[in-house]
Amino acid sequence: MLRLTLSILWPAFIAAGIGLGIIFTLVDPMELVVLGEHVRASRSAIYSLGFFVLWAITAMAAAMSAFLLTGKHPGDKTLGGEGD
Repeated sequence: MLRLTLSILWPAFIAAGIGLGIIFTLVDPMELVVLGEHVRASRSAIYSLGFFVLWAITAMAAAMSAFLLTGKHPGDKTLGGEGD
């Protein structure tokens, strides 16, 4: 279980870092507007929040992919739930 969790979180961490680099290369965090108001936070806080949001999104996508690939059912011991 720990191995599966780390197999999901590590690629999601890398993808979030790349995504954050791309997004904030194009967008200045001090010019963000949410619900008609400028975001009143430091650049570091915006970068951190953006990273964790992207990490959560990519981790959920990776977890859904892992779930669909394994297709485990109670009692199954093979990948994909297919018997030998």
